[in-house]
Amino acid sequence: MKDAYERFVRPLLFSIDAEIAHRFTIESLRAASHVDLTLRALNLFQPPASPKKLFGLNFPNPIGLAAGLDKNGVALPAWAALGFGFIEIGTVTAKAQPGNSKPRIFRFPKQNALINRLGFNNEGADAIARRLRKLRRSSRWPEVPVGINIGKSMSTPLTEATEDYLYSFRLLREFADYIVLNVSSPNTPGLRELQGADALSKLLSAIGEQNLITRKPILIKIAPDLAPSELDAIVSTCATNKVAGIIATNTTVDHSSIPAAQDEQGGLSGAPLRGKSAALVREIAARSTIPIIASGGIMDADSAREKIEAGARLLQIYTGLIYRGPGLLREIAEALR
Repeated sequence: MKDAYERFVRPLLFSIDAEIAHRFTIESLRAASHVDLTLRALNLFQPPASPKKLFGLNFPNPIGLAAGLDKNGVALPAWAALGFGFIEIGTVTAKAQPGNSKPRIFRFPKQNALINRLGFNNEGADAIARRLRKLRRSSRWPEVPVGINIGKSMSTPLTEATEDYLYSFRLLREFADYIVLNVSSPNTPGLRELQGADALSKLLSAIGEQNLITRKPILIKIAPDLAPSELDAIVSTCATNKVAGIIATNTTVDHSSIPAAQDEQGGLSGAPLRGKSAALVREIAARSTIPIIASGGIMDADSAREKIEAGARLLQIYTGLIYRGPGLLREIAEALR
């Protein structure tokens, strides 16, 4: 099945515009999520069970869907049927927004990479909360943990970022097994400033006050482009605020692997991010006992194993799924066993 994807499906998808291919895939999985027969067919990709427990949650396997693929949470049953051990939707913002202008996704097959500058295009927290409430009331809510990744609306000034995150948090927390605060996308101007110690502490403190009753695990997603002093401050701030986990990493602004003539503005993901992401996982693990979810450059069994050996407890894939297809889950799961 893995070979069939790479030989037949990927060439078809790569023959059309990257964002159109993305939308076609998501809409197909959205439709599949409403048909039991199709969901049973997707079960053919299920990897072997390899249970993990983290944040008080049970994960049937350590391989999750990274945020960004299903921003609006439209295909949760299909992702679970494919065999993901957990699913992260988003990034969701308080306000609905179209994102940056198109084109905004670019493939680099020779480098097994993508650049995107989507800019948190999503339907907004209110619409997504309504969708998740409807799904929760149905029989199709996935049995695997569901994370919700939230970020700052582009039109919201940095000085009002905390309240912007809180709006989404209040609406979405009831549907989330864990919440991720995305403070590291390079595609929302100024967002990475929220990784600074003072701004991050303010945000985490405010979320923590709202989380006293719900007690959801709160994670943050960080950039791969941090200086050692910046990482020290982030890890210290996370420890002080009892953050449940760190997702390492988001996309990178280091485009040195892409020929200058082909380069585009945005965040780079895929194989070129492998080493930088693994190094950051290793550095976090050396500084702290905070659990790490590794994301970035996981394209095969070797790169997945590298992240676990660096100190990650769980994994997330995005670009690897686009290049390798759902058979990548089984390849990774079997290797990790």
